[in-house]
Amino acid sequence: MLEPLRQGLPPIDPSAVSGSATCTLPPHYEAVGGARQFTRATLGGWGLSERFDDVALVVSELVTNALRHALPADTPREPQEPPVRLHLMRWTSRLVCAVRDPSQASPVASEAADSAESGRGLFLVESFSDCWGWHPSPALTAESAPGAAPRGKVVWALFRLTDPV
Repeated sequence: MLEPLRQGLPPIDPSAVSGSATCTLPPHYEAVGGARQFTRATLGGWGLSERFDDVALVVSELVTNALRHALPADTPREPQEPPVRLHLMRWTSRLVCAVRDPSQASPVASEAADSAESGRGLFLVESFSDCWGWHPSPALTAESAPGAAPRGKVVWALFRLTDPV
C-alpha cells in the first residue's frame, strides 16, 4: 500500500515502523466522528496527542471525501464491496494517515467559491499535512489472485514528526 508513497521521499525503513492501526468505517457520515475518536485514541497511545488537531482535521477531510465521492448514498452497493478503511502508520519521524475506498476515481482539488460550504477539503489536507497523494489500491479481497487489477484507491497524507531529543 505504501510503495507509491515512498517515491520521492527519503527511504522509510520498514524496521523503523513503531505502530500501525486500522479501523473499518461504516458508509454513513457519522463515521467521521468515529474516525476522529479512533485517531485520538491511537495518537494518544503513541504519545502524539499534541498532533491530534492537525491530524484529525486531515482524517476528517479524507474520510468525508471517501464517503461523499466514493460511496454516494444513491449508488447501489454489493454487500461484499469493500468498506472505507482508515489506516494510521507511525515511523520514528513520520506519521501517515491513509483512507482506502472502493472508488477508482482520482481525488480532485477544486476551487470553491467564497460562499461555498464545501469544496475545500483537499486544500485543507494540503495545508495541514507535509504532503499528500493517492494511488490505486491493491485488490482488497483475500481471494484475489496475485497480479489482480486494483480495486479502489488510497488517499494518504504524511506528517513529519520532530525527532526525539
